Amino acid sequence: MSGWVWWAAGGAALLALALCRRPLAALCRRAIRSGLGMVFLGLFQGVGALLGVQLGVNLLNGLVLGALGAPGFALLLMAQWIGR
Repeated sequence: MSGWVWWAAGGAALLALALCRRPLAALCRRAIRSGLGMVFLGLFQGVGALLGVQLGVNLLNGLVLGALGAPGFALLLMAQWIGR
């Protein structure tokens, strides 16, 4: 291929990244928050055993905590309580 094709492809890639910057940043923030939610669930698992509460460390629970934060944690606890 000639040189101008590579320049055009590179320019198109940069344009696509510039247009998708905000959604990609939001997706990265959501992934980081969900990861931190899963870490919190892992830490809570030890304390929860003493309290008699068990929440699984899985992707769905991590996404709920990542999206909702502390109210999501309360939602998970209430859902676990209702399910008993």
